[in-house]
Amino acid sequence: MPSASLPTPAPSPRSPGAAAILYVGARLPELSETFVYRELLGLRGRGRRVLAASVHAPRRFADDPVLAPLAAEALVVYAPATLAALPLALLRHPGLAIGALGDAARADHPGLSSRLKHVAQALMGLAAGWRLRGEGIGHVHAHMAHVPATVALYIARALGARFSFTGHAADLFVQRAALAFKLRRAGFVASISHWHHDFYGEVAGIAPDRRPVVRCSVAIPEAVADTDAREIVLVARLVAKKGVDLLLRAFATAGAEGWTLRILGDGPERAALAALAVELGITERVIFEGARPHAACLAAIAGAGLFVLPCRTAKSGDKDGIPVVLMEAMAAGRAVIAGDLPTIRELVSDEREGLLVPPDDVAALAAAIGALAGDPARRAAIGAAARAHVAAEFSDAVNLDRLTAAIDAAREPA
Repeated sequence: MPSASLPTPAPSPRSPGAAAILYVGARLPELSETFVYRELLGLRGRGRRVLAASVHAPRRFADDPVLAPLAAEALVVYAPATLAALPLALLRHPGLAIGALGDAARADHPGLSSRLKHVAQALMGLAAGWRLRGEGIGHVHAHMAHVPATVALYIARALGARFSFTGHAADLFVQRAALAFKLRRAGFVASISHWHHDFYGEVAGIAPDRRPVVRCSVAIPEAVADTDAREIVLVARLVAKKGVDLLLRAFATAGAEGWTLRILGDGPERAALAALAVELGITERVIFEGARPHAACLAAIAGAGLFVLPCRTAKSGDKDGIPVVLMEAMAAGRAVIAGDLPTIRELVSDEREGLLVPPDDVAALAAAIGALAGDPARRAAIGAAARAHVAAEFSDAVNLDRLTAAIDAAREPA
């Protein structure tokens, strides 16, 4: 099923005077990272020449007319062709290779293993840059502050291009490596929230204009579907920070008679969550659908009576930034309930654009579900306010304006 709300991808133009932008992702495209490929395609839709690089080989999307060609065109960094190019890259850029060793030694890494990985990632970045020579790339932008940003930095150095990145969640908290180093060498870092904007300033002390707020954005549907469905929808990767176990426990006690719970997504906690549903005696009211194409997720959201995402900070320290799927639910005019995290407060004002509940508080979550499940007028009012807020601050149009301005104003090569 094709991805919804995306332009049909046109070949990236190669006019001699147009400097290309290279997008780097861990896997590009990736179903769970719609914000990356949608941003890339959005820039193309504005006439920018944008190429794609994927650190790891992307999955194939044989039935998707948007993602299949993007996966096929992406240059794979961790590939035999890059290793084969490494000797030529080292001959061409011996100073950059030596500099990478110094970077790894001085950067803010948590330990020796991280420093050694920095060196390996830098060398692969230099070799990937050699493979991309002749493409006219003037700017390299990465999504995720850990491996993709490190690789992108050295691709940029090999090409004499400018460098920037967008950080998100686990890459900043759980898998953080040399973040201050990369922040200081980036032309800019795109802050997906004001919380991130302040965080980057605390980490590296870089000027406010080098950390502009550029949201992960969503398309705004032209119309809101009318629905009286008595169905709660959650779309998420099934990991601890999403709080799906909290939702199951709350749903079992919320008193939402006649309502069902539909869970779209997969992940390491799926078996444990299915067992919990059995333990709670709610298996007849809960549907685990597994991972679904983006278009199917959007359709499920549009038909929902209520969207719930009770985010929390996991024991590992992992937590969400501003979940794109929460924006998508609000853009569709759905009433939402979410975990009360600092970043999410920028998206949802409690009692206005949704309900916020304290993380890990099952009783509060159950009360919120019960309150909205029994009040269709309140759900409609919250959904309308949510849609208006997302259109004003989190839409593609607003944030592509911000992103293109940041790229055009970016500082010279790192």
